[in-house]
Amino acid sequence: MKTLYFDCFAGASGDMILGAMVAAGVSPQELNDQLSLLGVSGYAINFETVNRSGISATYARVQTAPEQAHRHLSDILKIIYDSRLSGSVKDRAAEIFARLAEAEARVHNERIEKIHFHEVGALDAIIDVVGAAICFDLLGIEHFVSSAFHVGSGMIDMAHGRFPVPPPAVTELLKGAPFYSTDVKGELLTPTGAAIITTVCSEFGALPQLKLEHTGYGAGTREYEKFPNVLRVFVGETVDAQRDDVKLWMVETNVDDMSPQVFGHVMERALESGALDCYFTPIQMKKNRPGVLLSILCREDEREKFMDLLFSETTTLGIRSYQVERRALERHTVRVETQYGPIDVKVAQVNGHIVKEMPEYEQCRQAARNANVPLRIVEEAARNAFAETAK
Repeated sequence: MKTLYFDCFAGASGDMILGAMVAAGVSPQELNDQLSLLGVSGYAINFETVNRSGISATYARVQTAPEQAHRHLSDILKIIYDSRLSGSVKDRAAEIFARLAEAEARVHNERIEKIHFHEVGALDAIIDVVGAAICFDLLGIEHFVSSAFHVGSGMIDMAHGRFPVPPPAVTELLKGAPFYSTDVKGELLTPTGAAIITTVCSEFGALPQLKLEHTGYGAGTREYEKFPNVLRVFVGETVDAQRDDVKLWMVETNVDDMSPQVFGHVMERALESGALDCYFTPIQMKKNRPGVLLSILCREDEREKFMDLLFSETTTLGIRSYQVERRALERHTVRVETQYGPIDVKVAQVNGHIVKEMPEYEQCRQAARNANVPLRIVEEAARNAFAETAK
């Protein structure tokens, strides 16, 4: 799987992303040819090799004519969808701008259609977003991962006044993503950079295991002493052994003062709410009291939901959570015909080879009751029927 990793130790901006992508292998000529399909004029984009604290990086210089108009989301989407760009590029660019509009709407307590963009609606921002979508398409990126964001520190001047770093719109875009601040002054993470990366990235964390093909450095405008203001990207194939690993979260708590009836209720609530697993483990707690370890396995974006569930439905005063990796076999379902009726068989594979087949228990149980035969007879009939179809 072709994977792109954003290393945001110096934050990110639209021009840093474009510069990094060109440094990582995108042809400037191809990018400009694709941008011409957008159907807008009044801009020029050039790529320069610059030095940032000893690191050679690519700076994307986007130049535009002065503009007065403030665009709404509908104006930008019209530009995108009226263009001759590919459907995938249009959809990705539109998704990024929609995310920006949602963030601005929350900040200003306005409906999305009422929001008019200032800096992020200018032509250079449109070139940054659409250009990034083109670059991802040209490199065939299928999967995106990012490090935690370095946001910078201090105050910045914006259209609505003077604001602390990170400014309100960036703060909204960062919901669900890890970020940190240091004593480096200035806005390191811009709204455009935050919108692009948080839209495309499905996970945040350490650099995944890759067969590295390209790396590139995109330069920021400001220069710092002994601090490389660059965005680094890694492009490569996800290592096969890690392809089926999924990062999930375990949410758990110890309980020793709750009715056993409530545990069953909590499990039902958790599974109904989309938990991937929920189970109980007997443990020994303080003062030699027997207790229960209540564990819920869930996706990252649902962690808060299940923490709220445990706090509201159990007696616990504290919850632990930590990231885990799960590898699941590739699986599909095959329906077979037996003398006891149709039965679904769950089939698991490794590298295209069938390693397990499991008749659906509830269907087998009901068929066995209807036919008044032992459960194992129906299960065996389903396995035999599957074996015939697999020949």
